[in-house]
Amino acid sequence: MKILGFGKAVPRKIVTNDDLSKFVETSDEWIFQRTGIRERRISDENTSELAYRSAVEAIENSNIDKNEIDLIVCATMTPDNFTPSVACMVQEKLGLGDNVTAFDVNAACTGFVFALKIVASMLNTYHKKALIIGCETLSKIINFEDRNTCVLFGDGAGAIVVEKDGKTEEFYTCSFGNDKDLIAENVEINFEMKNKVLKSGFLKMDGKEVFKFAINVVEKSINKILDMNNLKIEDINLIIPHQANQRIINNVAKKFNISNDKFFVNLEKYGNTSAASVPMALCEAFESKKITKGDKVILVGFGGGLTWGSTIIEI
Repeated sequence: MKILGFGKAVPRKIVTNDDLSKFVETSDEWIFQRTGIRERRISDENTSELAYRSAVEAIENSNIDKNEIDLIVCATMTPDNFTPSVACMVQEKLGLGDNVTAFDVNAACTGFVFALKIVASMLNTYHKKALIIGCETLSKIINFEDRNTCVLFGDGAGAIVVEKDGKTEEFYTCSFGNDKDLIAENVEINFEMKNKVLKSGFLKMDGKEVFKFAINVVEKSINKILDMNNLKIEDINLIIPHQANQRIINNVAKKFNISNDKFFVNLEKYGNTSAASVPMALCEAFESKKITKGDKVILVGFGGGLTWGSTIIEI
């Protein structure tokens, strides 16, 4: 795949650590030391609107006619509705015709890597150009009385436009069935067939278990994708990890005996935006010229499911 353009959309509202200290017993120092996060964005728009805005920027940046897009895949765990998908809503907002295949993927924070893998495969069929979006409004499922989760997450969206280029990409993706360590419950069964109010489940996380899981699978994912491409860590110009916690990134850097500068990090500004974090960081890496033509970049994610995965893109 060749990346033609990129874009991101972030909500206007900035919520600092000091702002959160008015809701829960916490402080800027406590949050920053444990996570590396200073602030996050909270949206007054739904997921599809953030996705649409990031898509418009990516299309404009790619200098193509939007009608050339024939595939839209959105990675999200916080869609507007059960159905239609966010991808279909973006298709409608963009005014695209009925020659587009559009659907969502839910692999939590690994969603964007999963979406890339799916799109790479579908571009080997009859699809020509694809819009890939990672988008979340996690504030919808955050309990702002739980300091273990409310300090971590934020809202946002990132998008790229890609086209087929004849090259074959390698992807390493895995999942491990786990409905305890990271979960956002939602729908109850309705055996009695009686109408009832649907509950909105808050995100719940066992921070210690997820932390241990993350360090292990990020290291494993980087090693695996390097092996699959017959590369060494020295051959990589930049690593763009899921933006979850600075301490996870620090630990992984130590395991590889590399500088933290090898990792692109923007979680200080946005917190953990789940499936949006990797494409938002990729967009900002382009904008800040941290990556240029010819660079090899590892994208690596991990999240609820539990899921994890990685790929290497060449700019």
